[in-house]
Amino acid sequence: MYRNALPQLSGEVFLTDSGIETDLIFNSGFELPEFAAFVLVDDDRGRAALAEYFQRHVEIAVRRGCGVILETPTWRASRDWGSLLGYDAAELRRVNAAAVSLVDGVCGGFTDHATAPVLVSGCIGPRADGYLLPVRMTEDEARAYHTEQIETLATTAADLVHAMTLTYPQEAIGIARAAAQAGVPAVISFTTETDGRLPDGTSLADAVSAVDAATGGSPAYYGINCAHPIHLASALPGGRVGERIRSVRANASKLSHAEIDESPELDSGDPAELATDYVRLRARHPSLSVLGGCCGTDTRHIEAIADAVLPR
Repeated sequence: MYRNALPQLSGEVFLTDSGIETDLIFNSGFELPEFAAFVLVDDDRGRAALAEYFQRHVEIAVRRGCGVILETPTWRASRDWGSLLGYDAAELRRVNAAAVSLVDGVCGGFTDHATAPVLVSGCIGPRADGYLLPVRMTEDEARAYHTEQIETLATTAADLVHAMTLTYPQEAIGIARAAAQAGVPAVISFTTETDGRLPDGTSLADAVSAVDAATGGSPAYYGINCAHPIHLASALPGGRVGERIRSVRANASKLSHAEIDESPELDSGDPAELATDYVRLRARHPSLSVLGGCCGTDTRHIEAIADAVLPR
């Protein structure tokens, strides 16, 4: 419905969903091998849990008359991760398409798109781990790798694709080029360490500038995910580069990536405090208008963010 005119580019506040993997594991009791939520698409109980998860998030946005962007549970549904879980190329194409259909089905239950647009975003994850850099691809290698998943998502009802938790610019460049070739809008979200830099040491400003320079500015916009606001606030660039960053999906926890990985328990932080952090971020960077959560967050955090930034 929105592929040729993304409504979130208007600057109005759009909510997103939250930390789907941590929510499903710690709050719903699912086991997600390799942190892969897409495996639930092939399970009756899993599909029901996914549909309920997305419906809860849409309801928050609809109650407040704002738009919402739902990420498909396909962050791990690419070749290398799929192979680890026994999915060949044909099965990956099927499960990516099925994931979009599931989310689109939830969106179809909400018809007031004039005041509350509901978008389906095809979620793409990094080839390697979301925090570490064991594999570094060239731009061409990244384009070849991610083209498989992006071309599948481009044939579905997805309004856009969103590459999340990227750790270095070359992979982002390859993804942006693959999406442009497939004719689908792309959003690029980087993750940062506690110093506000990407895991490879690149600053946010340099990462965004590098991708725009290499792709002719093809990404629709940029975002940050899987980092707490206190870690990224000082790193957000100003000026024209800063205006390209529209999305924040923060972790609930103030811990570093390494500390989160080592913790046996979920740190869900303080939803009200996180919402206040979002207000501070937006006061300094008004371009931030797509607001949601990442690891450790759930509907409590999205409700708090909505309460803080939207009129009742």
